[in-house]
Amino acid sequence: MAGHDTRAQQTPAYVLHPDLKSARARRLPEHGLAEATALAAALPGLDVVGGEVVRLSKLLPGTLFGTGKVAELKARMHDLGAELVLVDGPVTPVQQRNLEKEWGVKLLDRTGLILEIFADRARTREGVLQVELAALSYQRTRLVRAWTHLERQRGGLGFVGGPGETQIEADRRAIDDQVVRIKRQLDKVVKTRELHRASRRKVPFPVVALVGYTNAGKSTLFNRITGAEVLAKDMLFATLDPTMRGMELPDGSKVILSDTVGFISDLPTQLVAAFRATLEEVLEADLILHVRDISHPETAEQAADVADILTSLGVKSDTPQFEIWNKLDLVTESVRAQLEQQAEKSDRIFALSAITGNGIDRLLAAVSKVFEAQKSEAEFSLDFSKGRAHAWLHSEGVILSETLTDTGWDLKVSWTERQKNSFAAL
Repeated sequence: MAGHDTRAQQTPAYVLHPDLKSARARRLPEHGLAEATALAAALPGLDVVGGEVVRLSKLLPGTLFGTGKVAELKARMHDLGAELVLVDGPVTPVQQRNLEKEWGVKLLDRTGLILEIFADRARTREGVLQVELAALSYQRTRLVRAWTHLERQRGGLGFVGGPGETQIEADRRAIDDQVVRIKRQLDKVVKTRELHRASRRKVPFPVVALVGYTNAGKSTLFNRITGAEVLAKDMLFATLDPTMRGMELPDGSKVILSDTVGFISDLPTQLVAAFRATLEEVLEADLILHVRDISHPETAEQAADVADILTSLGVKSDTPQFEIWNKLDLVTESVRAQLEQQAEKSDRIFALSAITGNGIDRLLAAVSKVFEAQKSEAEFSLDFSKGRAHAWLHSEGVILSETLTDTGWDLKVSWTERQKNSFAAL
């Protein structure tokens, strides 16, 4: 809570990344552990006291790990004073119960941890409701803790600390009642959101959406370009609810810039569904800027994950996309020169630093060109009764030439598809 010293409330946490030999992903397990540790660090109230990669030949249905490994981990966690174990992967309710009993600590799997972070970060009414819905879906399948957190107004789901220390049998009927209630509230919120979106469609400005792996620097770039003060920390999931700002491009034209939630590999299915509406801004975007942390050792794998999620969301293949190689300030001079040289050979890749501002002018000039290229010309006549439409054309600055006639105006215009549709709706 604001104004309180939270240091005394820090829960010592230990992070485990199970590495199954038969299921080696495209990622190195050490990088998986590093990401899981960063996830844990993103949650207030947790103090990560250690972590390790646990190599496994097979997963045991009862305890996940073998007896010897369970005992070894217990001793290590006991020495470090860990009260919470974070397992970077799925853990069944049976495995969770058995390990908690054996280790004498609370256990959270990857889905539970991400849900906690989403709950802590959600700021809009829709975001809060969507997280609650996802959490209920997750809880319904397992023994749940006392869930008085559902009545709380903000932040945290209660999986970590606080109320709900004792495990109780899942009251599915009660959870289902909660789901119905939340869905009803969500329907109202989504309708309001649709009204906002409909009114925004009448604004003839193109939408540019920033997307990318979590912690790629989207919010920092958003702030740099728009001057907005969106939460921008070196922290996973710093942004959960999309933030939109109008901005002027170098050629004087205007666009709406949208900052979205960071993507992550193995995002819990409940959250992909729950946050679909939050990502609808991306589906409606006229241009997508895919921001990459080019200094990250697994930047290519992260980019592949983002591409997969965009495809699964149903982003149209003809939506123009730029790739932004961010965090140039974190690489060596020789690597920077190499990346800049590589990017300059492409009209779709931009190497820059959102922190220093280096390379942003080239990006903004290219964004201007995209929308300039999308304009088409048209000639038509308007009679005097269409004074409002005539004034609108002038306010948009789309008129190339006009001639006064006995009945109205003969016009030649240059406009975007969005402006053309807005004009047709007048």
